[in-house]
Amino acid sequence: MEMTLEEFQKTLASKSPTPGGGTASAVALGQSAALIAMVSNLTIGNEKWKDGWQASESALEIANKVMDDAATLATEDSNAFDKVMDAFKLPKDSDEEKQFRRNEIRNSTLYAAEIPYKTANLSLSILEQMKDLSLHANANAISDVGVAALLATAACKGALFNVEINLNSLPEDYGVSMRENLSTINEKCRELSKVIMHNVKTRL
Repeated sequence: MEMTLEEFQKTLASKSPTPGGGTASAVALGQSAALIAMVSNLTIGNEKWKDGWQASESALEIANKVMDDAATLATEDSNAFDKVMDAFKLPKDSDEEKQFRRNEIRNSTLYAAEIPYKTANLSLSILEQMKDLSLHANANAISDVGVAALLATAACKGALFNVEINLNSLPEDYGVSMRENLSTINEKCRELSKVIMHNVKTRL
C-alpha cells in the first residue's frame, strides 16, 4: 500500500471498508517509532546527554524494526479485511458450499484479528523503550517522546478494538490465546503510558 499522506487520508475517509481503524492504528505505530528514532538520533553522540546514549541506542534498534513492521502491518490489515469480505461473497447454495463458506469466513476473520494483535504487541515493545528514554534522552526533544507515547498508546488500544470486534464474531474456541491476553496487553499499555507521561511532564 504505497500512498502519499493525503491519498491515505482521502482513502481512509471514503466509504470503502478498507483501510480502516486497524490500518490507522498500524500507521500511528509507525509514526510513533519514527519519532523515537528521531529522539534517539538527537541524543546519541551529544555529550550533554551521554547518560541517555545507552537507552537511545536500544530504542533506535527497536524503533527501526517497528517502523518497517508497522508499514507491513498497515497493508496486511487492509488485505486481511478484504479477505473477510471476499469470504462473505462465496456461494452458499449447497450444503458443501455453505460449510466451505462458513470455514472461510471464520479463518479469514481469525486472520483479521491476528494482524492487529501483532500491532498491539509491537506497540508495547516501543512503549517499553520509552521508559528509560523519557528519563535520559535529549530534553529538547522530550515533547516528541510524549507524542510518540500517545501515538503508540492509541495504536495499541485501537488495535485491540479491532482484535475484539473480530474475535467476538467467532466461536469461543477460535483465538483462545488472544482472548486470554487482551486484558493483560491493555493493562500493560495503560501502565507504561502513565509512567512515560509522568516522566515527560516532569522534564518539559
